[in-house]
Amino acid sequence: MSAISYGGRSRVDDPRWPESGAPDLDAYATWSVRWCGMACLRMVLLARDGHAPTLYDLTMGGLRYGAYSNEPGQPQGLIYGPFADYAGAVHSLEVEVVPHLEPARLVSEVGSGHMVIASVHPEIRRPHRPPPGKGGHLVLVTSYTPARQTIGFMDPAGHTARAARASLVLPVFETFFANRGVVLRGV
Repeated sequence: MSAISYGGRSRVDDPRWPESGAPDLDAYATWSVRWCGMACLRMVLLARDGHAPTLYDLTMGGLRYGAYSNEPGQPQGLIYGPFADYAGAVHSLEVEVVPHLEPARLVSEVGSGHMVIASVHPEIRRPHRPPPGKGGHLVLVTSYTPARQTIGFMDPAGHTARAARASLVLPVFETFFANRGVVLRGV
């Protein structure tokens, strides 16, 4: 993963692409750059009962609900409202889109046992570097440890084991966090 994320290798060089469920390498290359949100949903479904459709099947299901758009001028990533409709209707999750998700609310939701798909900058994978911005990538926030003020999260694009299942102190997490996301209940 590191060679693809930071080494200049093409996504079509990913030997694990068949695991995505994509019908071919072209479909994988087209969709894999947009899968962070669906990868988070897949992690939630697996946590709930050990079963989840493939990333490609989740994406095609979400596409039918409008969770993605291929139209010029539209977001290329996950569109939260239709995603919430899809996750609720098809996967029986209670989903709330929170366009202004302050860190205190994020901590409260996770502390109450919910999971949160949070918009962060992709460079959260390398938190020792100054963040170049906020947002543009989605991670699944799964825990908060008050004593250490630590956010635990899973990054579907984590290029190392430590980046894939990560934890950061809240003030560092906030430097990457775009203060928006999706709260998932019923997991």
